[in-house]
Amino acid sequence: MRIINEDCVGYWQPESEAERLERGAIAVLADGVGGHGDGEVASKMALETAIATFQRMNPANPPKQIIKQIFDTSNLEIYEAGMRDRQGSNRMATTLSVCIFRDKELFIGHVGDTRVYLVRRENIRRLTDDHSYTAMQVKLRLISEHEAKASRLRSMLTRSLGHEPIVHFDYKHVKLMSRDRIVQCTDGLYCFMGDSELLEGVDRLNMDEICPYLVALAERRGTDDNLSVQVVQVDRLVEPKYDQPISILKKTGSGHSTTMTTNEVKPGDVIDERFEIEGVVSRSGMASIYKAKDRQTGELVAIKIPYMQLESDPAAFSRFQREAEIGEMLHHPNILRFIKVPNKTRQYIVMEYLEGKTLSTVLQDIRPLPIPDAVQIASYVCGALAHMHEHNVVHRDLKPQNIMICDDGTLRIIDFGIAKATEMRRLTFAGFTPAMGTPDYMAPEQVKGKRGDERTDIYSLGAVLYEMTTGSVPFEGPNPFMVMNARITGDPVAPRKLNPQISEALEEIILHAMEREPHRRYQSAAAMKSELDDPESVKITGRHHYLKSPKIWKTRWQGARLIVLSALVPLLVFAAALFFTHCHGTGH
Repeated sequence: MRIINEDCVGYWQPESEAERLERGAIAVLADGVGGHGDGEVASKMALETAIATFQRMNPANPPKQIIKQIFDTSNLEIYEAGMRDRQGSNRMATTLSVCIFRDKELFIGHVGDTRVYLVRRENIRRLTDDHSYTAMQVKLRLISEHEAKASRLRSMLTRSLGHEPIVHFDYKHVKLMSRDRIVQCTDGLYCFMGDSELLEGVDRLNMDEICPYLVALAERRGTDDNLSVQVVQVDRLVEPKYDQPISILKKTGSGHSTTMTTNEVKPGDVIDERFEIEGVVSRSGMASIYKAKDRQTGELVAIKIPYMQLESDPAAFSRFQREAEIGEMLHHPNILRFIKVPNKTRQYIVMEYLEGKTLSTVLQDIRPLPIPDAVQIASYVCGALAHMHEHNVVHRDLKPQNIMICDDGTLRIIDFGIAKATEMRRLTFAGFTPAMGTPDYMAPEQVKGKRGDERTDIYSLGAVLYEMTTGSVPFEGPNPFMVMNARITGDPVAPRKLNPQISEALEEIILHAMEREPHRRYQSAAAMKSELDDPESVKITGRHHYLKSPKIWKTRWQGARLIVLSALVPLLVFAAALFFTHCHGTGH
């Protein structure tokens, strides 16, 4: 047991039955993150803020809105306190699970690895997902649930309260039945017993016996963490009363949605009488992505809509159309699924709606990844690339930002915006054209401005695997030009020098994929996948002995020339535009 108790648990309900029926009750559990310092302070702040927010807010507000306010307020208070008291370093953080009981339903908001269970009629069901690295491993079937509980990485959270100024929480609601028992507990308890043991203790004992029994059981098993458990029993359910709102302004067209006719999309709009917009997921330089409900199938989808100024741009229109065509021809479990929609009234792309995080986000928290995880992820990506290449599609921008680790344990390659369909363009004065890819993962032939082929994707995957296993990108430099030049003139540092846990076979695979000359790389993604899946089949050639350190520039003039051109090109373009305008004006 730890000396400092970083858990906080609490329950509140109004004293009067009338207010209890209107407002409901709230149960809260928080587990401070010790590695971030002041975990006990963070968990106490989260609990007190959650209950105070629940008491303060208008009970007429929907429970989801109340929970959102609880998480936004608690997160910001903890974040600001950590920045203020700890000068921005080693910020405070905590998990938080909130249960609101109202109107014969349970509404749950959740961040972290505390758990909420429903025990009903001799059955137990977990209602929350762990936001931890081991949970991701379990979902990817890299380890078992039993192995996750014993893993030294089980306390490594992928999401917590107070670590960043914005927090994303899980939300769920379930119908309640009389005699249901809701269990909230921390990892110090559930990691030391199975679900069947938890069920037995909660289901067969009286309410006042449950918590002492479970705590004693975990202690006998040798728990090394604080123990917190809270059980709420639903004694009886009262039918909610819904008062008819009084208003002189009545909503017209109730129950019917209006088809969207303007360019600006808002929640509630319906596109082509089929896709009902629920909210914005993200915005980029070219388009917005919205969460929507497909009325035909009932499933959630993501809709990508270009900005109005780009819809009339022939080049942007062509790129958008190409992305849709490429996406619709691919059908693989590890590739983002596109949904074909006939007779569109405007340009948009419909895709499956994914919940999870990109590999780049995972690498921000855990670097390097455990070797088996990195190999498994690379194997999944290889399978997806093999499918793409069979359909003559080259991604050309494979990077951690375009690999999604989904909450359900699956993986997807996303973003086909620059997939192979047009000629590769060269560097522009402002940086990189979209067709070039990302400097850290670009193949040498892309740097040289060549079109590239399937082996270009293999090089990029090799660079991603290098980063996953070593924790570093293959080439580093003060600017993108230096990074790109390095991969033309030399090789990366041998992976085993950065991480001795990497096997000789895996180092051979990485360096084989990252050969500078395409003909020396794997000639297919399937061949690379075969060796990833069976490392004993890898022929060790000692590639690491032949690595060459990158030269700063091939020649001094080449480096200077690139910098001079990057400065002169915009001036030349501007001068040409002025000249054209002048000539055009004098011709009338």
